[in-house]
Amino acid sequence: MNQPRSPKEGSGLEVRAAAARGLLPVLTDQGSLAGLDEHSVVARDRSLLKELCYGTCRRLPRLEALASKLLKQPFKKRDSDVQALLLVGIYQLLYMRIPAHAAVGETAGAARLLGKDWATRVLNGCLRRLQRESDALQAEVDRDPNVALEHPAWLLKALRQAWPDHWQAIAEANNQPGPMTLRVNQRQQDRETYLSLLNETGLGGQLCVHAPDGITLEEPCDITTLPGFEQGHVSVQDEAAQLSAALLGPALAPRPGARVLDACCAPGGKTAHLLEQFDIALTAVDSDNRRLARVDDTLSRLGLTADLQHADATQSDWWSGTPFDAILLDAPCSGTGVIRRHPDIKKLRRPDDIRKLAKLQRQLLDNLWTLLRPGGTLLYATCSVLPEENAEQIEAFLSRTPDAKVTTPNDVAWGIPSGQGRQLFPEASGHDGFFYARLDKQTA
Repeated sequence: MNQPRSPKEGSGLEVRAAAARGLLPVLTDQGSLAGLDEHSVVARDRSLLKELCYGTCRRLPRLEALASKLLKQPFKKRDSDVQALLLVGIYQLLYMRIPAHAAVGETAGAARLLGKDWATRVLNGCLRRLQRESDALQAEVDRDPNVALEHPAWLLKALRQAWPDHWQAIAEANNQPGPMTLRVNQRQQDRETYLSLLNETGLGGQLCVHAPDGITLEEPCDITTLPGFEQGHVSVQDEAAQLSAALLGPALAPRPGARVLDACCAPGGKTAHLLEQFDIALTAVDSDNRRLARVDDTLSRLGLTADLQHADATQSDWWSGTPFDAILLDAPCSGTGVIRRHPDIKKLRRPDDIRKLAKLQRQLLDNLWTLLRPGGTLLYATCSVLPEENAEQIEAFLSRTPDAKVTTPNDVAWGIPSGQGRQLFPEASGHDGFFYARLDKQTA
């Protein structure tokens, strides 16, 4: 058996071998791109590694269809890393400005770094065939609309059923990388001043239309190049996610010291935004201790404090017994509104997951409602575009919760009405897909 060779054979080979290793957990349903080790390659290759992995996942249904046409027979399961290399090679040839000789030669050669010299000839043959027959092969696989729109069949069907007038635009937006959007810390400066600082450093941007603290950059950048990032002047957060603070504003602005719960708070962007905006006593709960550590890091960078608790928000054993004035439930969901940022969702998410997530959301809503004082406000949020997790979830909650009153605003310029909430769809140069519903607990 061949042994993996040293990465010193060349950076071009190593970055492609690293991409295959990074994609392997996704292709075998063992993990996600969250575990991608960008430091497995030299610094100059890290952006290429990320592009190879995220881009391959973004185009995965189409790449897999093409791979099946190029191979005489599928690779064995133990050779899923070679399958990953083939997908990476196809992605480079069709979607990147890498010279074809490098896309073919270095991708095929990377098999030697995986200890599979035999695969070099197979990969070389497949990729060279794609070069010769590209137009015909692409036209053949694109006869399947699921392949042409680069989504799994079950998800495209769900989008079409839920949003007959929007499903294709949603799918197309999912296939493009999302923009990099910033949230300016208003405790430090206003966003117009910060935009001027960006322009001075050559980082162009524009003010967000809907989020009053947001700036969308013309091009993504390394966060270390953002003026004042380490000093807490700015954070990275999508425009749709920034709307949660504005929606809770009516419940918090007139109540200094209000008791607020951020349930399922990790990684902490909305937690921090609430603390930047309002003088509140905030408790932030998450069931994942490692992700809770990220919340702590975020708050430390921004100079903010909250009561962080490692706990299950479907239970109340962590609760002090004093009701909250406001609760933000950013519920675990399918992530179908942020596929462009997490393209491995196309491979990893299953139809059964939606039912399980809807059950968890129901448990969270029912439990957290009991922690809210009469007259208080609960904001329900997801980064999903599926009604089962959104409008239908809220309708079911209202039917079994007589003291819940809908206060979701209708006089806003973002999103569209969806049941008792508002649905945002991913926009190519704008916000992610998101759902919000605001509920007040009526007094007796």
